[in-house]
Amino acid sequence: MNKTKRSRFGIAAVFLVALVLFGVFYSGDYVLHVGVLVMINVVLASSLRLINLSGQLSLAHGGFVTLGAYASAVLLTKVGMSSTWLALLISAVLAAVIAVVIGIPFTRLKGIYFTITGIFFVQVIVLTVQQWRSITGGNGGLQGVPRPDSILGIEFASKTSFFMLAIVLMVVSLVILWAIERSRIGMTFLGIKQADSLAESIGINTTVYKVAAFAIGGFFAGLMGGFYVQYVSAVDPTVFGFLPTIYMLIYVIVGGEDSFLGPMVGAALLTILPEVARPLQSWMPLLFAAILMVIIFLLPEGLVGLPHRLVGLLKKRTKEQPDATS
Repeated sequence: MNKTKRSRFGIAAVFLVALVLFGVFYSGDYVLHVGVLVMINVVLASSLRLINLSGQLSLAHGGFVTLGAYASAVLLTKVGMSSTWLALLISAVLAAVIAVVIGIPFTRLKGIYFTITGIFFVQVIVLTVQQWRSITGGNGGLQGVPRPDSILGIEFASKTSFFMLAIVLMVVSLVILWAIERSRIGMTFLGIKQADSLAESIGINTTVYKVAAFAIGGFFAGLMGGFYVQYVSAVDPTVFGFLPTIYMLIYVIVGGEDSFLGPMVGAALLTILPEVARPLQSWMPLLFAAILMVIIFLLPEGLVGLPHRLVGLLKKRTKEQPDATS
C-alpha cells in the first residue's frame, strides 16, 4: 500500500471515529435525524454512481427505493414476518431481482432511451403502490412498521441507536461498493462506459455487466428503502418518486461523478442544505437546479475537484508574483 492510499485510509478512519463519537456524545434528536438522512442519501448516491459507472444514466433509483420500502413494510405489517432483519434483507434482494428482470431488456437501450425507461419504471412503481390499496394502503400508505429487532442487547428506540445503525449500514455498503469498483468487474464497467463497442469486440458481454451494475445499485437502493421505513415506521407513495430520483442524480454530479468520494460530498451537503435553508423550502428544486448548472459550467469535476482547482490557482498566482516583481 503506497503512501497516498495509507493517508486516505487514515483520513477515512479518523472521520469514522469522529462520526461514532459524535453519535455517542451528542444527544440532539433533530441533528441526529438529519445525520441518518445524510447517510441514507450517501449510500443511494454512491450506488447510483456505480450504475452510471457502466455508462448508464439511470433515473430508476427512486423506484428501487420505493420497492424496498414497501417490501419491508408489507412483510412486517401485512404478512406478519417476525424478523425485521430478514424483511430488510428481502427488500434489498427483491429490488435487485426486479432490477435484473427489467435490466435485461432496458440495458440494451442506449442514451436518452435508457433514461426515459427509468423514469417510466419509477412512475409505474408509484402508481402501483397508489392503486394497490389492499396491500400498500394506497395514498395513505402504511403506518406502524416495526422498528429493527434488538441485537447484542441494543434496542433501536432512540435517534442515537439509529444513528449508529446507519453508520454500520453506510460503512458496509460503501466498502462493498468501493471493492466492486476497484475489482476487475469495476474496471470492466469503466471500459464499457468509455467504449462499449470496443468492449464487445474483444468478447465482453456488455449486457451482462450492465445488468449486474443495475442489480447491485438496485440492491443498495432497496436496502436503504427498507431501512428508512423501519426508521420512520411509516411509508407512503410521496416519500420516493421522480423528484427524489432527480435529487440523487444531482448529488452525484454536484459532488463529482468521477470520484468515489464525490457522491458522498454531494449527498451530505445537499441533504443538509434544505434543513439549513428552511425559509427557502418551496424554492429548493430551483435552488438545486441552479447549483447543478453552476457545477456543470464552472466546476465539471464536481466539488471534490475544488481543492485541486484552488491549489492550482494559488500556485499560478505565486508564480506570477515574482515575474511581476522582476
